[in-house]
Formats: sequence, structure tokens, C-alpha cells
Amino acid sequence: MAAVKTSSPFAKIRNKVLSGERLDLDDGLNLFNHPALLEIGALANEVRERLHSDVTYFNRNLHLNSTNVCEADCIFCSFARVTSDMPQAYTMTIPQCLDWVRERLKPGMTEIHIVNGLNPDLPFEYYLDLLQALRENFPQLHRKTFTAVEIHYFARKYDMSYKEVLEKLVTAGLQSMPGGGAEIFAPRARKKLCHDKATADEWLSVHRTAHQLGLKTNCTMLYGTIETLEERVDHLLRLRSLQDETGGFQAFIPLAYHPDGNRLGAIGAPTGADDLRVIAISRLLLDNIPHIKAYWVMLGIKTAQIAQIFGANDMDGTVTEEKIYHMSGARTPDALTITELEHIIRSVGRTPVERTTTYELVNNVECTEHNACL
Repeated sequence: MAAVKTSSPFAKIRNKVLSGERLDLDDGLNLFNHPALLEIGALANEVRERLHSDVTYFNRNLHLNSTNVCEADCIFCSFARVTSDMPQAYTMTIPQCLDWVRERLKPGMTEIHIVNGLNPDLPFEYYLDLLQALRENFPQLHRKTFTAVEIHYFARKYDMSYKEVLEKLVTAGLQSMPGGGAEIFAPRARKKLCHDKATADEWLSVHRTAHQLGLKTNCTMLYGTIETLEERVDHLLRLRSLQDETGGFQAFIPLAYHPDGNRLGAIGAPTGADDLRVIAISRLLLDNIPHIKAYWVMLGIKTAQIAQIFGANDMDGTVTEEKIYHMSGARTPDALTITELEHIIRSVGRTPVERTTTYELVNNVECTEHNACL
């Protein structure tokens, strides 16, 4: 795409991107207000192909949520139960967690992703024991566990610093961190959405500490609730700023709000166009975060597929079996097979490449040629 001589806001943004100049807050706002979604998508796709050619990454992973008891009162959440005696509240014992994994583990799986509620009834040893048990019983699974909100909660509840919490968890078996809990950083929106959990500065501080300890982490943004467009752009730029400082983020995952079963249901969900616009603008603004993930569980398979030509270069993985989005109304499957993932990726003209959690490449062999496929 050649640079053009024109004074339109989008043309200026395109020229900045093509010349390697960093976009700013005004550019982000202009992109969100630009009427031609396909122009934004084409520009994001050019950046995506410059970084990753035609590759779309995926992995073989399990999603374990060992407790949904959570004392935080996030009004957008359909997963959490405030107390353990509420309907649908649960907390798995360590043996139950191990049995859960055994029942779902397939050859070739490389990751277990764990996100939980902020359970006031559990000792810190529960989390250490869980990590140790997973490491001992399933050493082949990379343990991507506990959001920054959980780390902040552990530090406050058990009277430790972030560094002390993370060091103990790493010793027990934590290997990297997911990016959840960022929601939207703007204090105005955060006060209404999730007033009683980690603030934006605290979330960022946890990830800064993790990066200083050598851990790779992901990052997210919840969109489609009450945030303004300026607050979306501000959120992305704050992530970019921390990445400039630490270099520890490996992937950004935009998370669309789902309305079922929570107190924000009346506002509705983002449209497919909204989803693709956020994906594309994220690729353009987050020039220092390598990967943009289109999380198919949240977006839906078809939108996640099209996102691969709107700036995304990752679809997550087999997942098996996600609860948080399904409890808020997601209609996607509980899991995808490798064959299904590869077909979805190839059908949009991309080359599927299997990765580990930290983006090392796995030897790719067609599923029909071996028995390790799901």
C-alpha cells in the first residue's frame, strides 16, 4: 500500500504507519471514528503480514477454573459467585483438579490456563499445592496461571509484596501469566464496573514485577461496556507504554463484553464490526506487542477467522473447556479439534502453525498423519 498525498485523517495515519511513525491518542480516536472499516482492516493486515507473513498461530491447551467463588463485585461478570453457598458456586479440591485434567488431557497438549475467582475461603497454600501437583503429574503442560488481579489479591490477603507472591508461585510451578483482569483502565469506568478489585496501576504494577522476574505475560482489554472511545485508546497506550519499559507482553487479547447473566445485560453486546475494528486498531496502536489474538471462544469462530485478515495472527487453541465466557452467553463450542482449527485458518488463506505458550514452534505434522491430534 503506497503512501498517499492527502490531508484526510486516515491518509495521515496510513502514511505514519507506512513510514514507521508511532500513532498517538488522536490517531486512535480518528481510527475508531473512521467510517470505512475495510480501510482500517487493510492497513492492519499490512502490518500483520509484515510481522507474521501468512502465519496464524494456535496451540493445544486446557482451561481450568478451579473455583468461581469471588468476593469482587464486577457488574459485567456472569462467572463469579460471591459466596460459596450460592447456587452454582464451586471450589475444586486438588485431587478433583487432577482428575479433571486427566479426563480431558489429549496427546500433544502443551498448556494449562488457570483463572479463578478471588476466593476468601482458600489459603495461599491451595494455589501452591495446585501448581506443584500439576507440575508433578503433568510436566508436559506449561502452567499459565493466575491473573494480575489474583496476584494483587494474594498479596493483599496474605500480606506479601507482588514480588514475594510471584516468587513463591514460580517456585511452586507458575511459568507465565494470562492477561485477564485489565478490563478498562479508565478510573471513571473502572469505578462503575469493578470498583473493589485491583486498580489499573496495580494491574500494571503486577505485570511490571512479573516481567522484571523474567516471566512472559499476556494483556487484555474488555470493550463494549460503558467505556468511551478515548478510554479504549488510553488503555491501549498504557499497555504500549509498559511494553516500552519491560518488553514482557507477548500477546494482546481484546475481550468483547457478553451480556447474558449479569447486570449490564441491557446494553447489549458489541457487533462483529466492532470486534474487527478493535482487532485492527489494536494491531496499529500496539506496535511493540508481537501478537494480537482473536480469541475464538469470545468472538465466535467466524469472526475470529475473519480477524486473521484484520490484524490478528493468533486464534488461541483447542481451549477445552472454557467456563467464563460460556456462563455469560457464548454459543461457541467447548473445544475445537486440531483438524477444525487448521481448516478454519486455511479457509481464510492463512497457514496454521502450532506454537507453545511462549511462541516456540511445535513440529507441525498434518493431523491425518499421526494420532496426537484431538
